[in-house]
Amino acid sequence: MNGFKTNINLLVFLLFKDQKNAKIFLGDDYMHILEIKNLYVSVNDKKILKDFNLTIKSGEIHTIMGPNGVGKSTLTKVIMGDKNYQVISGQILFDGVDISKLEVDERAHLGIFLGMQNPLELDGVTNADFLRTALHAKMGDQFSLMPFIKELNQTTDQLKISREMIHRSVNRGFSGGEKKKNEILQMYMLKPNTILLDEIDSGLDVDALKVVGESVMDYYQKYNPAILLITHYERLLDYIRPQFVHVIMDGKIVKSGDASLVKLIEEKGYDYFKESKTTEVVQG
Repeated sequence: MNGFKTNINLLVFLLFKDQKNAKIFLGDDYMHILEIKNLYVSVNDKKILKDFNLTIKSGEIHTIMGPNGVGKSTLTKVIMGDKNYQVISGQILFDGVDISKLEVDERAHLGIFLGMQNPLELDGVTNADFLRTALHAKMGDQFSLMPFIKELNQTTDQLKISREMIHRSVNRGFSGGEKKKNEILQMYMLKPNTILLDEIDSGLDVDALKVVGESVMDYYQKYNPAILLITHYERLLDYIRPQFVHVIMDGKIVKSGDASLVKLIEEKGYDYFKESKTTEVVQG
C-alpha cells in the first residue's frame, strides 16, 4: 500500500516517532505561507498541472473551482506528498523552504492537513484510539486523558456525530456524510495550521453541509489557519466564505478574484473561462 491507499491523516500521525520535538508541527500562532511556484505535475506520463502558481497565507481562505479533470484534486495530493504524482519542475514552499522532497509525515510535521474527498476505512483502529495516539505524539508528557475526552465529546456533539461512532473503526460502515464529518473531527482535534479540503461537501445533505461548513468557519475564526478549499458547488461557500476565488482550467489558474467571482461562475459557467489566457483579477 502507498501513502494514499490508507487514510492519509492516520498514516501521517502514526508515523510520528519523535515526541520530544512534536511540539513544532501543529497548532501554533505563527504566520505561515504556502507557495506553489511554476509547478508542473504529471501522472502516468500525462501532465496535469502546468505552470501552476498560488500563494496562501495564514488567515486566508482560498477556493479553487473548475470542471472535472482540470487538476483541482491533484493539487491537494501533490501538496501533501502523494507519490503517484510526479513533480516535473517547480517548487512547493512552506515558510520559504522547498518541501517537494519531503515525505507525507514530514509535511504533516509542519502542520499541513488534508481533508480527503474519499476517506477510506481503517478496520481495527477506533477513532478514539487514533486521535489519542496522534495527540499523545504531538503533546508528549503534556497529554492528559480527561481534557482529551472532554474535547472529543464536545467536538462530536458540535458536528452532530454520535458519540458511539468515536468507538468504531475509522470510517468503517460510515455514510458518506459521516466520513466527511469525521475528517473535520480530525481537523479539530489535531489543530493544523494549513488546511486542504478536497471537495469536503460531496456526499453531504443540506443539514450536514451546514454543520460541516459552519464548523470549518468556527475553526478558522478560532485558530486563523490558511485554508485551501476545492469545490464544485457554490452552496458550500454560503458557509465557508473565501477572500480569494480561483478558476482552474487545463492545469493552471486562468482567473482570480474575490467572492464575487463565484457569481460570475454561476451565471456564465466554466465554458466562459476556456478562452482566458491570463490570471485576470475579478473584484466586486
